[in-house]
Amino acid sequence: MTVLPAADLGRLVNSEEGWVDRAIYWDPDIYALELERIFARCWLFLAHESQIEKPGDFLTTWMGQDRVLVTRKRDGSIGAFLNSCPHRGNVVCHADAGNARGFVCNYHGWSFGLDGSLVGMHEAESFERTPGFDRSLLGLTPVTKVATYKGLVFGTFDASAPSLEDYFGDFTYYLDVLLDNDEGGTEFLPGCIRSVLHCNWKIAAENFAGDALHAGWTHDSGAQAMLGRGVGKVTTEDSYQANVNGHCWEFNLDLLGNAASLGDRSILRYLREREPAMAERLGPTRSRMVGSMSSVTVFPNFSFLPGQNTFRVWQPRGPQEIELQTWVLVNRNAPQEIKDAYRKGVMMTFAPAGVFEMDDGENWEYATRANDGVVTRRQRLYYGLGLGSATTHPELPGNLYQGQVNDANQRAFLSRWAQLMSASSWDEVPS
Repeated sequence: MTVLPAADLGRLVNSEEGWVDRAIYWDPDIYALELERIFARCWLFLAHESQIEKPGDFLTTWMGQDRVLVTRKRDGSIGAFLNSCPHRGNVVCHADAGNARGFVCNYHGWSFGLDGSLVGMHEAESFERTPGFDRSLLGLTPVTKVATYKGLVFGTFDASAPSLEDYFGDFTYYLDVLLDNDEGGTEFLPGCIRSVLHCNWKIAAENFAGDALHAGWTHDSGAQAMLGRGVGKVTTEDSYQANVNGHCWEFNLDLLGNAASLGDRSILRYLREREPAMAERLGPTRSRMVGSMSSVTVFPNFSFLPGQNTFRVWQPRGPQEIELQTWVLVNRNAPQEIKDAYRKGVMMTFAPAGVFEMDDGENWEYATRANDGVVTRRQRLYYGLGLGSATTHPELPGNLYQGQVNDANQRAFLSRWAQLMSASSWDEVPS
């Protein structure tokens, strides 16, 4: 049953006192509303431009539970379309990625161009004799808006959604830490790791949004294996949580904390050698964030770890399951040996068999599964760590909080969730 009407869903998240109702992690009706008011409304990550560089390059992905086909069109622009034939609904493209001149549905032979247009059909003459048949109306349904930010491609199904620039707001200041610390820009290394976790998508997203607390405990054994020592105590000095419009970044300024966990000294040398150039480009504060102990979520379900450079999307598959897609981001101008080191490091740490990924996955699955209990479901969850820790910094925009061991970003993430879930349109969503 639905726990509360949509207009009252904001009551499930009490960010002022730090309490959250468990219903948001298990209720199937809440999940169904998320598909409408989060995933069919927000800007969602689709691809990195390096994955679709040449005309004909394509990949398939998801926006919520809608299958999507992303293409580099012949004119060089990027298109995104529902991966479903308008004739009988079959999936048009089953491949993960590749290069093609067009796409043909297996069911009845309808074929589509890189721009989504219907260009051919089996037994075309039969359709053309049908009164009112109009081929121009039967192309693949386009994603309503597609836009890019410094190599990252996003899409939204909502025509009334704000521009991608407004959706990010001041958070672009933080995104540039990884996307613009080198004049050559970035790229995704080839390949995508896919895995399935039996957890609610928000548990993973909010962990990356701000849960620095778990690192020293959950990942202690992994750190011992990779570094020969534990994570160490995280201090509040020179560490922060920052959020804008539900987008969240928790970090300190140690430059190398995350990068060190990859276990490759060549990556550390690379970052140290590049720090003066990064400081000139980004300023001294952001240059210290590039490889630091930190984590990020771009609302709603796109996350990454600076330093480890693992980028991932938590694709929802119901209230208790996600499909995780993982890529490795590197500077395009980085030496090949550095790119190889990042790839190997991510495989060892944040892949299905990685020393840190297994820690997280087990915790998230049990945190979700515990909600199967009828009495357990009635117990609120505490999100009050760091209440009253708001601060300011001359260089850091957005809502800023002192100390990365904090629940401030998780509260901000879930508050944004509640705002969107309670609003019937973007006009009702606070800016």
